[in-house]
Amino acid sequence: MIISLIRISRIRIFRFLAAVYIDVIRGMPLLLQIFLIYFGLGYLGINLSRFWAGVFALSICYAAYEAEIFRAGIESIHKGQMEAARSLGMGYLKAMRYIILPQAVRRVIPPLSNEFIALLKDTSLVSVISLSEVLYTGREIMGKTANVTPLVGAALLYLCLTIPLMRLVQYMEKRLSRGD
Repeated sequence: MIISLIRISRIRIFRFLAAVYIDVIRGMPLLLQIFLIYFGLGYLGINLSRFWAGVFALSICYAAYEAEIFRAGIESIHKGQMEAARSLGMGYLKAMRYIILPQAVRRVIPPLSNEFIALLKDTSLVSVISLSEVLYTGREIMGKTANVTPLVGAALLYLCLTIPLMRLVQYMEKRLSRGD
């Protein structure tokens, strides 16, 4: 949310820097970002463990996408809401905190939930830097046993995690659309 607030700020240089960050990160494949962070930062003398490189890459990537979701949610609130808050004597920050952001957050919960599900699935990409996670472990076991069953098990595990989350998102979308 902070990046989206910077993206819509009145300060031109902040808006520009946030837009560059969002455009560059969203324009590069996540797999490339993982490689650049894990191997590229090593050339600069910044050695991250595989775990922290994976966390950093996923965080940087998904922060850019979520910033755009929050920006769209904030901009979807009718400008009359801000005008009404300002006419009541609220300053910009107070109006954003008490009027605009609560409405925007309600609107962005479903797309943010979908991004969380995508993030959960994209964790499998960190296996390319030998970070042991579900897919990596399944591939290791498959290599030892020459059997694809571990990969099927990994797929089932991802399904057991994502399907309930997808149903939860559907439920939240229905509740929020009714105004509950």
